Amino acid sequence: MLAALTIVATLLGAIVSGRFAERAAERSVRVSHGEAIRRGRLEAVTALACSANDHRTAMWKRGDAVLKGAGANRIETLRAESHMTRSAVTRPLVALRVLFEDQAVRAAADHMITLTYAIRDAYATTGDLTAAREAAKDAHDQFVNAAARYLSPANTHPTADKEPTR
Repeated sequence: MLAALTIVATLLGAIVSGRFAERAAERSVRVSHGEAIRRGRLEAVTALACSANDHRTAMWKRGDAVLKGAGANRIETLRAESHMTRSAVTRPLVALRVLFEDQAVRAAADHMITLTYAIRDAYATTGDLTAAREAAKDAHDQFVNAAARYLSPANTHPTADKEPTR
């Protein structure tokens, strides 16, 4: 009888121990997955902020050259550069939209991009160009701040990183 109890206790101990190990492994996978998602989000924010900054700079140079009456070759070179920088915005913007469900971050990103693209319509005067650039810079800072709040370690996102229910 004692031997049977010992066997049952050993089996129950192995089952409980195995279950604890399984749960610990599941927690580890969840933490690793959450860290990978956070890294991906941070990369998307950084890439979008940098590409928007590059495009804003290219548009400023282009507008400034137009206003200063630069030669056609210079303006065409800057135009080609601005097309490339605008194209470079697409990939991180798509990544951000896939990785972020948060509407505040998405809205801030869209606002930043809209104002950056709007620089093209501000080539009438240096004052207009400067105002458009400053508005785009402010929107850039607002986007970075919104993303920073979202990615803050103190901020948890229960719907974004939770494991599926069974």
